[in-house]
Amino acid sequence: MSALVLVSPLAGWSAPLEEVPDPVFAGRMLGDGVAIDPLGSTLYAPCEGEVVLLPETRHAITLRTAEGLEVLMHLGIDTVGLGGEGFEALVALGQPVRTGDALIRFDLDLLARRARSLLTPILVIGAQGTWARRVQGCAVSVGEALMEWVPAGALADGVTARANAGEARGRTVRVALEHGIHARPAAQVAAAIKGFQAEVSLHAAGRQANARSPVALMTLGVRGGGQVEIRAAGPDAAAAIEAVEAVLAAAEPATADSDTPPRAPRSDQTLPPRVQPEPLCSGAVLRGVVASRGFAVGRAAVLRPREIALEEAGAGCEHETRELDRAQALVRAALEQARSGAAGPAAEVIEAHLALLADPYLQTQALSWIGRGKSAGYAWRAAIRESVAALRALGDARMAERADDLNDLERQVLLALAGEPVPAASALPPGSILIARELLPSQLVGLDAERLAGICLAAGGATSHVSILAAAAGIPALVALGPAVSEIVEDTALILDAEVGELHVDPGEPRVEAARARTMRNAERRARERQAAQRECRMADGTRIEVLANLGSLADAEAAMRNGAEGCGLLRTEFLFLERRDAPSESEQRDEYQRIARALASKPLTIRTLDIGGDKPIDYLPLPREENPALGLRGVRTSLWREDLLDEQLRAVLAVEPAGQCRILLPMITDVMELRAVRARLLEASRQVGRTAPIELGVMIETPASALIAAVLAREAEFFSIGTNDLTQYTLAMDRGHPQLAARLDGLHPAVLTLIARTAEAAHAHGRGVAVCGGLAADPAAAPILIGLGVRELSCAPAAIPGVKALIGELTLEHCKRWAREALEQESAEAVRGLSAAQAGKTGESAPSGACASARG
Repeated sequence: MSALVLVSPLAGWSAPLEEVPDPVFAGRMLGDGVAIDPLGSTLYAPCEGEVVLLPETRHAITLRTAEGLEVLMHLGIDTVGLGGEGFEALVALGQPVRTGDALIRFDLDLLARRARSLLTPILVIGAQGTWARRVQGCAVSVGEALMEWVPAGALADGVTARANAGEARGRTVRVALEHGIHARPAAQVAAAIKGFQAEVSLHAAGRQANARSPVALMTLGVRGGGQVEIRAAGPDAAAAIEAVEAVLAAAEPATADSDTPPRAPRSDQTLPPRVQPEPLCSGAVLRGVVASRGFAVGRAAVLRPREIALEEAGAGCEHETRELDRAQALVRAALEQARSGAAGPAAEVIEAHLALLADPYLQTQALSWIGRGKSAGYAWRAAIRESVAALRALGDARMAERADDLNDLERQVLLALAGEPVPAASALPPGSILIARELLPSQLVGLDAERLAGICLAAGGATSHVSILAAAAGIPALVALGPAVSEIVEDTALILDAEVGELHVDPGEPRVEAARARTMRNAERRARERQAAQRECRMADGTRIEVLANLGSLADAEAAMRNGAEGCGLLRTEFLFLERRDAPSESEQRDEYQRIARALASKPLTIRTLDIGGDKPIDYLPLPREENPALGLRGVRTSLWREDLLDEQLRAVLAVEPAGQCRILLPMITDVMELRAVRARLLEASRQVGRTAPIELGVMIETPASALIAAVLAREAEFFSIGTNDLTQYTLAMDRGHPQLAARLDGLHPAVLTLIARTAEAAHAHGRGVAVCGGLAADPAAAPILIGLGVRELSCAPAAIPGVKALIGELTLEHCKRWAREALEQESAEAVRGLSAAQAGKTGESAPSGACASARG
């Protein structure tokens, strides 16, 4: 039995069944579907079928499809009591109907006065299956795609031929992606199974989606931490499931220091700003959500995109299909050209757009509209907008933001159909602050960043692709400013404060001059910090504190040296092992470590052994399935499980010259036996390479267990490095990727600080060095406390180094010790942060420009 696609039989608002004020419908006792609050007065057929039920009261009708599925439409609630008044049947019992045929005419005003509710349930009844798509929580028009019902046993796209060629398999996995299945991971899933002979679908919360369709995957609405079932059938079913799981179980790459946990949204960013849409006057201040931090002064450049005119009627199926293919080929070529020169978030967005452009669901929907006599442009817009409505109907803000990518593709293809190039941005005057209702990713990528001082949008969200791109480019940006921003006229003077979330409109020349002066002071301060960062770091009383860098590549090392790093406190060697089909050879590892060592110019290089498992799986090293990977094989446990990989890595590190530059750091140590096991293998590796010079072996303190036995570990480890991110999540029993708990996951919790104090005390008692390499190291509220607790090395992201050094230079050790003692006496992380704010206020200290003012963990 194939899938059933239902179009909307009414114009109105599509709502979930739970909103129907009748337990029979709301409880899905008759069947499943949606409810529509109608605006028109005619009910139309949502599919082809036969009228099998039409009561004398004419308040409801049931159609049976050729496949035997039954669709019930019940006009309003408790309308049977009207005895047929206000209803006129336009079809008869037993009559065949086609999609779009008029079924019942009704008196909407009468129903509004006398019915319990106008909500009209549209149900599939008496059938086993699930929804591949369901549009709800938005306005719908007659004839728009409303729902797709997949009978039990059918795959999401209704194609089963290839699936029957092999055994069906299934596996339930947890989605480790911080933001759930949005555009980029959806595209990665589709790409991962591209070469497999298997039909693959994902199932979650009663919905399912074809895994080859990024759009369908996004409409599942799966969030980070949620569970999905991967089902596959065909010759390559098992391999396809493994490939999909590898994508879903991998942590998303962070946009900054990857050892910094997800930053909780500020309290003033959790709700849309309350801005009244009234004419703006000079001095008006609009509040929005910070998408990319910074401060800018400039003049308004207003972007008012035009609607692209379309002809609805097509010139024949063959002609319109050719036109759509031609336009998509042009857009694909432009995206591929842009991809060749892109990196980082921009490259990821382009990859997602390429995957969406090839999405089979979008293609099928567009061709379906062309088959109904529509033009290529009309068909493409209809297909895109159906998918956009489905995403927005999920009620998930992150998924709704991903609709921007679809809108972007709509615009690019329509421009190609019209023979028009994408508008260039070179006309932007220097120092422009762009004003728009919304901005599409391709529009931002096309802007001249040298001329763009900032971005202010009426709509949008802080996690949209435009926001990610702006942050990566260092462009200050505010989103969700509301409709009032549209009242700003071209060339208006603006002050954009994307530190506090404010846009000052035509503030007057004195304030503009003051803002320009602030901008210059900030630039001068950053320049001073960068210059001063080249000197060794000392406190105001002369106490030596080393500030090192967390690295993940040779490029990171080069950036760290430019920013004044005094060495590397943490080299994450996973960068050599990830995103490849086999493990790096010993010589490849040795050569890469040697290049980084040279870049550091003989400064210390702390190399952490491979830290995989948990949130960092590797495709070619399948780990045993675990109910809770974060508490299973990860860190040093994985290395001891695969001693061959550990031995190769140890030999590669031992070969780096000069011999005394490197030291080795072991992740996720929980007892001294693990340390001894690695020590034995290190001695054997030294014998194999003929090295007699000793090399320091340290341990990461990342669990309460290691902190509590720090005195035992300090007898045998040469140094400690505290990973405050994992230490915080294990101490507080909170997943660092959990969106609802992110705001509470704070390394300044007194319990975490107590464990750090205990670790530092044990280290000093045995003459061992102690460092912090987690997110707290770059947090201005935390660094003084860490120093006061006994930490003498801070390792952070390269960009944060100048600011951290500047902050430390303003402190004294005695002041930090008093600060730390008071912090340990507080009752919560919030209280500790309040204490830090008060202490900073007393001494006149402020967060340096390079430090992360809200780093957690």
